[in-house]
Amino acid sequence: MSNRIREEFLQPKESVRLNKYLSEAGVCSRREADRLIESGKVTVDGERAQTGMRVLKGQVVKVGKKTVSRQDELVVLAVNKPKGIVCTADRRERDSIVRFLDYPVRVTYAGRLDKDSRGLLLMTNNGDIINQMMRAANRHEKEYKVTVDKEITEEFIKKMAGGVPILDTVTRPCKVKKIGKYTFSIILTQGLNRQIRRMCEELGYQVRDLVRVRIMNIRLGSLKEGTYRKLTDAELEELDRMLK
Repeated sequence: MSNRIREEFLQPKESVRLNKYLSEAGVCSRREADRLIESGKVTVDGERAQTGMRVLKGQVVKVGKKTVSRQDELVVLAVNKPKGIVCTADRRERDSIVRFLDYPVRVTYAGRLDKDSRGLLLMTNNGDIINQMMRAANRHEKEYKVTVDKEITEEFIKKMAGGVPILDTVTRPCKVKKIGKYTFSIILTQGLNRQIRRMCEELGYQVRDLVRVRIMNIRLGSLKEGTYRKLTDAELEELDRMLK
């Protein structure tokens, strides 16, 4: 892993700002961390934390009574989620992605896929990456291959691309391309609940299969269903650049 990636995502040798520490521990975003610190809910070595302070490795950071810590090793995985697996960290869910993956380091997903969908899912132990990817204002691209129950028309493609009224809003304009009689690709920059399925239903179509094939610069490629791989240094470098 390159030095620049280590410097950006991993624990520095000297110190790190407390809000970044809390974000990378998966507690909350940096902005929310500042509010937590200001409220007096965060302590470092038993003393009330101050906004802007830095934390050294080995110091004990608590939010309320709970001790939080960053991971020593950055883990970012590309996972090919099968249909039927649920994006939840709740291990009581028999078919949760966390139980299915059973990875030796605690990881969680950055952007979920619903139970009936399959394809690319990114999982990491770095809360800062998750917070940046999930921020809607950043408009990160996600690409899907979708199969529906009826022949796709030019009118359908035009309406899907232009914006569809669902969930008391209108979806953002997006890129849609017909790639088969019943299949199209779509690139979204937002993540409304079951968005593609709802868009199709609004236009009189039912989704038969939905596969996410890309998140930003990360592609599903030939990754077999139910398996995972670590991101390459080149992928992490580009992801870092795009998240900034």
